Amino acid sequence: MGSILALIGTPAVPPKPRGNSQGWIPGKRRSRKNRYPTVNKTATEPRKEQQKSA
Repeated sequence: MGSILALIGTPAVPPKPRGNSQGWIPGKRRSRKNRYPTVNKTATEPRKEQQKSA
């Protein structure tokens, strides 16, 4: 049975090559990312206490 299946083959179409992705161009210099200063939160004033109604 295995030899018959080997002769028949598969009904699927083999995958087609799509080419290589471009990626980095050879010889192109890679630069570092731009670094930005960190943003710190400002100190907030404490909330005012509300008067409790009697």
